[in-house]
Amino acid sequence: QIEKTLFAGQPLLVQVIKDPLGTKGARLSTQISIAGRLLVYLPQSKHIGISTRIDQESDRELLRQRLHGLIPAEERGGFIVRTSAEQADDAALAIDIAYLRQRWQEILRLTQQLPASSLLYQELSLSERCLRDVVSELTAGVRVDQAGELEHLCRFARAYMPAVEEKIRLYRGDRPIFDLYGIETEIERALARRVDLKSGGYLIIDQTEALTTIDVNTGGYVGGKNFDDTVFKTNMEAAHAIARQLRLRNLGGIIVIDFIDMHREHHRDAVLQELRKALATDRTRSSVLGFTGLGLVEMTRKRTRESLAHILRESCPLCQGKGEVKTARSVCYEILREIRREAGQFDPQGFRIIANPQVIDLFLDEESASLASLSEDIGKPVSLAVEASYGQEHYDIVLT
Repeated sequence: QIEKTLFAGQPLLVQVIKDPLGTKGARLSTQISIAGRLLVYLPQSKHIGISTRIDQESDRELLRQRLHGLIPAEERGGFIVRTSAEQADDAALAIDIAYLRQRWQEILRLTQQLPASSLLYQELSLSERCLRDVVSELTAGVRVDQAGELEHLCRFARAYMPAVEEKIRLYRGDRPIFDLYGIETEIERALARRVDLKSGGYLIIDQTEALTTIDVNTGGYVGGKNFDDTVFKTNMEAAHAIARQLRLRNLGGIIVIDFIDMHREHHRDAVLQELRKALATDRTRSSVLGFTGLGLVEMTRKRTRESLAHILRESCPLCQGKGEVKTARSVCYEILREIRREAGQFDPQGFRIIANPQVIDLFLDEESASLASLSEDIGKPVSLAVEASYGQEHYDIVLT
């Protein structure tokens, strides 16, 4: 039982392994792991694991033997070999081992100096993680538009990635760097509900608390020899676009894809294979379960942090995230019912309605008879006032 292991007020060294998501709090663990460029250090274990993306058993065993040779037998601690270590030499692995051990010793030193509820270590900054995880020998260059950040990244690269340092350059152009490379446009596309495909088809992506749905449509694409050919080519293009959107938007959890219906079995198999192939380059683990009886594709993608939309957007204060608001006529009837209720509880001289211009316009035009009838029934005058800053559902009823 947990009560026999922990007690209230006991100090613990814990690591956040999953950020808060929606209404769920952060997930914590006492099993510490520290990520480096090539390895993940497990200071409380002696296990040596290999990334599942390295699937050749001979390569896995060779990496395990190499790592055993670099770790003294008396040293405590285990490692997980990341995919990027597959082509690394022993010198690079030894540098990563020394760096990770140094980090752990620094954490232990801070536990003796700082009180409980203190931050002892946090993951690298976004720019440092990009250098560590994204930049490779295939990367042409890294452009930075701030001199301070350039110096910081060069210092980091010099210590851990010497071959990358020469690729980091300062951008000195007059145009903002996001404009130069079209980043703002790409961000807007990554937040849009509709994603257009080059062929003329498009995706509709809807994200909810429980799951994400993706609908594939042919749109204006009629390029195939027949309808089946058009559907197949649209779905094949959509498979690549979906994999890219999942990465860009950082969508996770349960994902349901509604490809356009395909009657030929080999077309369905080809689309599934294309989707799995496109997802293979994703650093986040995913699993495609195949087509259901209704022709939907079910898949999951590991969710470790908030999606792009949750980070960059918040619920609309007018519709409270519903995506819809009541019609002006519905609000009119709601106001009439509210006045009738208040007339039974209070005895004011009259009532004043303060509301959005569209609602007031309806009261002055089409609903003027309803308002006059109400005023006659309750025996009180009802006046109107426009407040342009009010949303369509927002109104006040003032007792006069």
